[in-house]
Amino acid sequence: MHAFAIAIVGALLMPVAASAQVKVIISGGFSGPYEKLLPEFQRTSGITVTTGSGASQGTGPQTIAAQLAAGAVFDVVICSREGLDELIAAKKIMPGTDVDVAMAPLGVAVRAGAPKPDVSTVEAFKQLMLKSRTVAVPASTGGIFLMKEVFPKLGIADKVNVKATPRGSGATAMVAAGEADVGVLPVSEILHAKGVDFVGVIADEIQLHQPFAAALVQGSKEVAGAKKLIAFLTSENAAPTIKAGGMAPLHGKRGAH
Repeated sequence: MHAFAIAIVGALLMPVAASAQVKVIISGGFSGPYEKLLPEFQRTSGITVTTGSGASQGTGPQTIAAQLAAGAVFDVVICSREGLDELIAAKKIMPGTDVDVAMAPLGVAVRAGAPKPDVSTVEAFKQLMLKSRTVAVPASTGGIFLMKEVFPKLGIADKVNVKATPRGSGATAMVAAGEADVGVLPVSEILHAKGVDFVGVIADEIQLHQPFAAALVQGSKEVAGAKKLIAFLTSENAAPTIKAGGMAPLHGKRGAH
């Protein structure tokens, strides 16, 4: 078992200073369950949590990596496993503290009330992408996977990439506003968003089951409180909320990353 996974088992019992304030930076994929779980954590722990947001991967000043590189101070990072592994390589993460929290598949969203297209097969998804005027995808891990892996694999990159709009957490807002015909992004982000309907997950052959992971930021001054938060998010008590948010709880386990 991963050493940090063992450590978090007892973290809920660790004494924490009453004035503890934990700063979290999180990407969109886990935000839905996180926002529902946070009030209970703060109530039961007495720890105040402030939350910022950023993209797991990609370019620009709003990525988590860019914010940390610019000197932003956080205690906990929660983002895609791919993004967290990049932060580990950049030595932005406290060694041995990273754990997987939950996993989300990619799904399709349409504007609330719009007809729901068939997305159950690779061919159906391919045709939907070709006939859609604009496709909203994340600017981060899921969008990178679609534009660099899926669309080329389907032989439609030259047609779809030019109308695919990477918009980070704004992807669902584009669909809700009618600016994009469909959105393709983690199911957890679709279920969390207003103004859109969830159509279904995309076929396994082109699917990305995306792990979201948490870790302590190098230099954190609130280690005890940060560990307590991660222990709470990976606990059995958090699992029902995570499942309701369209994700599979991973309980702090680590796969072969």
